[in-house]
Amino acid sequence: MTVQTPHVDDELIQAAAHVARTRCRGDNHTMAAAGRAQDGRIVTAVNAYHFTGGPCAELVLIGAAAAQGIYELDTIVAVGDRDRGVVPPCGRCRQVLLDYFPALKVIVGAEDRVRTVLVTDLLPESYVWADHQLDAE
Repeated sequence: MTVQTPHVDDELIQAAAHVARTRCRGDNHTMAAAGRAQDGRIVTAVNAYHFTGGPCAELVLIGAAAAQGIYELDTIVAVGDRDRGVVPPCGRCRQVLLDYFPALKVIVGAEDRVRTVLVTDLLPESYVWADHQLDAE
C-alpha cells in the first residue's frame, strides 16, 4: 500500500534546484540533494561522480548533515542539473536512506506529479539493516 503525504516541501525542492543550477558543473557534479532536518534546517549536497561508483548526492548529504550535527532527516529530494527537475533516488540510495532514516519522506515525481512518499514505499518488503542492529544489542 502506497502512503502519500499531501504536503510537498517546495522550499526543499527550490534549495536543491538552486544548488543544481549554481554548483553542478561538468560531468563530476550532475545532481544536487536537499534534506530537511527534524529541527527545520536545510542541508544541501552534490554528487561526486567517478567511474568507480562515486557517491550520489543523497549519500553525500547524509555525511554533510552529520558534519553539521544533524542525525535525523525528515524529508529529502534530489534534483538534476540542466533543469532536469526532481529525480528519484537510485536503488542503492533507497536502501541506505531506509537504513539510516526508516521514517524518511522522499519527494519524487515529475513536474505536475511531484509528491511526497515514505522511503518504505520506494523499497517495499526490504531488508532493514537498522533492525539487524537492534538485534545485536
